[in-house]
Amino acid sequence: MSSSIRIESVVKEKNRMGECPVWEERENALIYVDINAQKVCRWSAVSHEVQCVSVDARVSSVALRQHGGYVITLGTRFAFLDWDTQEVTTILELEQDKPNNRFNDGKVDPKGRYFAGTMAEETAPGVRARRQGALYTLFPDLSVIKQLDQVDISNGLDWSLDHRTFFHIDSLAYAVHAFSYDVCTGKIACPRLVYHLEEEERMPDGMCIDAEGKLWVACIDGGRVIRIDPETGKRIQTVRLPTSRITSCCFGGKDYAEMYVTSAYDGLDEATLAKEPQAGEIFKVMRFEIFL
Repeated sequence: MSSSIRIESVVKEKNRMGECPVWEERENALIYVDINAQKVCRWSAVSHEVQCVSVDARVSSVALRQHGGYVITLGTRFAFLDWDTQEVTTILELEQDKPNNRFNDGKVDPKGRYFAGTMAEETAPGVRARRQGALYTLFPDLSVIKQLDQVDISNGLDWSLDHRTFFHIDSLAYAVHAFSYDVCTGKIACPRLVYHLEEEERMPDGMCIDAEGKLWVACIDGGRVIRIDPETGKRIQTVRLPTSRITSCCFGGKDYAEMYVTSAYDGLDEATLAKEPQAGEIFKVMRFEIFL
């Protein structure tokens, strides 16, 4: 018996910068954002339809609320999003002294705290101020603390299955780092290198963890997601996708056995778009067993 991978496009509505997929079990749906189109979207696994809510700034991450609705990061704000009314309510605005900054990736920890980081936007193609970002935590009582400073592009994040380790990507470090994590306080400390990306893997973007405690990292401009063993620091699997700008990933579906992978078409020239007609779509990756 051996296993094989099947990849299919499930969301064909193309995203300029699809990001931050989250499986919403109560809706049997995938919630995600299109940062550059300033939209929060939801794809139904039942009807296969996509619904979107437009917001007034670049929206970079979305998380589920316990009793319905969402928390989002847009611009440099934390905010609530009521899906039914499409109302956005600002919780807090940060970094008002850095007008070129915006939030990037975010995710909720095992105790319901929302970790999200910031970055400086490019001022010209390939040009951005360095170490302007930070990593913040929004607590359930709506207080906020800064966890990390002098970050370039705060990106993928997740927690170990035993809730003792926090994993984080600063994209311009081309690496995944681990921190000790106190589940009671939400504080992180003692960073260490887990994995440094190889040249062909390009830049790390979003990240998730699987049921075996292994990390999956989306490689933007690398056209792949890679599976990393955080104990050994070794890459143990590569899954190549049909477009280069792979942005993030999460598990969902029945028994959370399917991996959903977002992509982008912004940043591709016309020649590349012609070669990559599925750029901006969302893919479902499934592993199945072959009995020989």
